[in-house]
Amino acid sequence: MKTQLVSVFLILVACSLSSFAQGSTPSINSMPPVVVKTVPESGARDVAAGETEIKITFSKAMTDNSWSWSTAWQNSSPESIGKPKYDAARKTCSMKVKLEPGKTYAYWINSAKFQGFQDREGHPSVPYLLIFETSK
Repeated sequence: MKTQLVSVFLILVACSLSSFAQGSTPSINSMPPVVVKTVPESGARDVAAGETEIKITFSKAMTDNSWSWSTAWQNSSPESIGKPKYDAARKTCSMKVKLEPGKTYAYWINSAKFQGFQDREGHPSVPYLLIFETSK
């Protein structure tokens, strides 16, 4: 499964960068947005259970009311409390959730199938796996 995920990721990156093979000059505006920070941090193993807010910060401003919090596997995502929302700068998207103790949670932030996280020019974000565990 890990090999499949890496393959999907590499294909998406290659597609995102294909315009540069055609001679255009790279710039931050022409590149797809990327995740630069998450709360909790991906890979964290001691996240407190209970109600909390998951935050994803991107490299540039995103399209409002557009996102793809995709489950990584069946029941990998926590119970959401309300709807996701962006901050005023539209660089950080947050969602309130309820976390249970002793569980592993994961979201694909965009994926091969779902690409709702897009910058204001319509470039989909490079897929990112947010995975963390709650303490017991």
